[in-house]
Amino acid sequence: MLRKILFYAFISIISLIGYSQSVNDRILNAINHSDWFGLDSIYVSVPKDSIHPYLEVSARGFIGHNLNRPELSIPAFKELFSTQSEYLDLNNFISSAVMFGKDLNKVGENEFAASMIRQTIDTTREYLDSAAVSNLASMADWYSALAAYNPYQIQFNGDSVGKVAFAIVPVGPKERGGVIMQLRESAINGMSAEIMFDTRCVSSIISPEMAEKYGLIALDGTKVTVDGVGQSDGYLAIAKELQLGNITIKDVPFTVASMSFSSDNNEEAAPYADAINIILGNDLMLQLKDITIDFVANNLTIPSKAALNPVKTDAKPNMCFAGTRNLLCKCEINNNPLLMMIDSGDTSYGTLGEEFFENNKRFVLENGTKDTVRQGGIGGVRFNERYLLSNMKISLGDTLWKFLKLT
Repeated sequence: MLRKILFYAFISIISLIGYSQSVNDRILNAINHSDWFGLDSIYVSVPKDSIHPYLEVSARGFIGHNLNRPELSIPAFKELFSTQSEYLDLNNFISSAVMFGKDLNKVGENEFAASMIRQTIDTTREYLDSAAVSNLASMADWYSALAAYNPYQIQFNGDSVGKVAFAIVPVGPKERGGVIMQLRESAINGMSAEIMFDTRCVSSIISPEMAEKYGLIALDGTKVTVDGVGQSDGYLAIAKELQLGNITIKDVPFTVASMSFSSDNNEEAAPYADAINIILGNDLMLQLKDITIDFVANNLTIPSKAALNPVKTDAKPNMCFAGTRNLLCKCEINNNPLLMMIDSGDTSYGTLGEEFFENNKRFVLENGTKDTVRQGGIGGVRFNERYLLSNMKISLGDTLWKFLKLT
């Protein structure tokens, strides 16, 4: 499918003669600012013949990839490479190929994904440094290893609705008030397991000790680097069966990586590390399609029809992916429209970034209290100086909450 291409500079929208400049400008501006909600809104509201063909197919690819619609992005990427490749410069060609591979992986077309990434390497090798080639080759090896399996075979046992009980479990020093969401009635390869559910974690992760205990199958040639507070080297492995309440999932990929904080000689971090040995991340959550987290009944519910045969609706999207593949949703804090990452695996306070501080410096300095926050995660422990803000109001969807503490 991928042919040898000539690399042209990414053309300016101003040079697109014969097309509506205002529509194309709006689409390009949304792409450049990673505004996937805005891009989707523009795309569905304008005549398609008012969009330059390259931007039209690119918009479909970006929308599908970032709003979890592989049924939209996969045909778009195929069309992009077969009919519009003359508009791609090297960086856009590589990034489009990587997005294409991730979406193929999401729907289980791992052999196709591996072949496509290897063709990308062959096409671009003379323009790339060794690190870029190595990263792409690792991605192709990962997909190739997964092609021997049929990941995420989901079965609902007896009921039309999947139910997974969870408990809010205290971790760390009692005075810190740290908690995690731990799934109950869970098992890996037939053995009971204590599993943490982490909506921020991009992939499901298990420690080497737990991978050995539960008999996961290591996949050769799948070395990966896992980012957290720091970095940890790992590899890919398969759990042949994962039991979550009344749901059985076959061939579940896990990243095997050390989650120990011992190298930091930080005694306070040890209790947290002991509670984080198996994490289910949003790779599995996206396969289940439709999850409701009920903090009254303390369970997750997954309608089986939604999971196995999702029905497309006209509802506007309210979640998108960050560049790191974390899920984000719209919110407003102190009259600032923001994208919020809901992190069920974070035992500390909610965190606001540097951009919020710069835009609200006077408010933070007048209302915040200086504090030191320690963060523990993959790769170690980090100490940060922060301002602790109390009684912050957060608007999320149609609901207004008053949070006690944010940093």
